[in-house]
Amino acid sequence: MTDRPLTLMAVHAHPDDEATGTGGVLARYAAEGIRTVLVTCTDGGCGDGPGGVKPGDPGHDPAAVALIRRQELEASCDVLKVGELEMLDYADSGMMGWPSNDAPGSFWQTPVEEGAARLAELMRHYRPDVVVTYDENGFYGHPDHIQAHRITMAALEMTTLTPKVYWTTMPRSGMQRFGEIMREFHEDMPEPDPAEAAAMAEIGLPDDEITTRVDTTAFSNQKFDALAAHSSQGENIFFLKMGKERFGELMGTETFVRVQDATGAAVPENDLFAGLR
Repeated sequence: MTDRPLTLMAVHAHPDDEATGTGGVLARYAAEGIRTVLVTCTDGGCGDGPGGVKPGDPGHDPAAVALIRRQELEASCDVLKVGELEMLDYADSGMMGWPSNDAPGSFWQTPVEEGAARLAELMRHYRPDVVVTYDENGFYGHPDHIQAHRITMAALEMTTLTPKVYWTTMPRSGMQRFGEIMREFHEDMPEPDPAEAAAMAEIGLPDDEITTRVDTTAFSNQKFDALAAHSSQGENIFFLKMGKERFGELMGTETFVRVQDATGAAVPENDLFAGLR
């Protein structure tokens, strides 16, 4: 046994991703005395600017947006009691197909080996017992999410560490419920075209392939407040429209698929640290 604290490292693409996908586990495990480390890979500069101005529109200043989003990220981390925030500060690549994908210095254009080497140094420093990131499709195909997955898995190979590794996901039944709630709040939302509907149907995993479900109900208000800290992006954060009660009902469990484990802990499990304490 050592005096080193049990450590959770979450690797995310942009400011606000930490709250959406892992706000519950970050808050829960911090409350349980586990050290939480958040690595945010990009500066979020392709987010909305003041007044909702969109990337590429006149008046959108990525550097100014990045500064605002850094401040919001720090506020979110305070809400979630994140112990350590590490910023890789790559330029936000924007959504798949945007011209910003090809911009020099964008995260999407960064060689995986370069990003992985920087992340591996952080892993060696913090020696996480659990690492959480996205699956190979970045959950829904965002280039920076995909790149965060790639550098995380490559960084693990560069180290001698053997943490439990998880990818964030959602059960397909949960995705269906999410779609129903979105239509409830947006009665005029058109039905997706067949190709879009087929793509949506592939997001997440069949329910029986979810290895890990963590109850974070007691921390749903913190998760909501962490999302609300990203106020500049409020137009894009659908969850804030439903209020805390409905949010807690929908977002009170965070789900993962375990892809690396040296503990032998049985699955399904309800604790990312099963087998470690």
